[in-house]
Amino acid sequence: MLKLYGSNTSPFVRRLRLLLVNQQHEYINMQIFDGADRELLRSLNPTLKIPMLDNDGEVIFDSRVIFRYLSDKLGLPRLSWGQENILTLIDSVNDALVQALLMQRSEVAADTEKLIFRLQQERIESVFAELEKLAGEGAFDAWDYPSICLYCLLDWALFRELHNVLAYPALAAFHAKHHAKPQVQATDPRL
Repeated sequence: MLKLYGSNTSPFVRRLRLLLVNQQHEYINMQIFDGADRELLRSLNPTLKIPMLDNDGEVIFDSRVIFRYLSDKLGLPRLSWGQENILTLIDSVNDALVQALLMQRSEVAADTEKLIFRLQQERIESVFAELEKLAGEGAFDAWDYPSICLYCLLDWALFRELHNVLAYPALAAFHAKHHAKPQVQATDPRL
């Protein structure tokens, strides 16, 4: 049986939970920063990151790799190169926002004079502008994996109050369109 290890608040985990909504699997919600769950994470994944997928002892790391694995296992359609690029955009801004959250929680003040903060902010703004353009062009009209990933990014950024994604009209409309889906509500990180 498939076991998905993750955290209810992770956008990278949520995308896989949404992908697996109609598939038999076990979901293990972990507290990854300390305690027994941290030790379990350490024993299964040397990157010390979630999500992880265990399929009868074969452990797969990283949401992108897990998606590819599940695509093969479940016979899902392959992504086009354009969709792969879209996932790279989403993952890039998501990673930048995760780093921003970790800096906040570590009480590291954002200093726009420092290269790391300047580069991350530039990436965030550039990617959101591109995602807004793509959304306006209809790239996310279908509820497919790239759309699931975009929704998880937007909703997580709102949940963590890291970026005003609703300032982008096409992205705000996309978020509003999918917000009431039962599977989206069931995986809401606020619960």
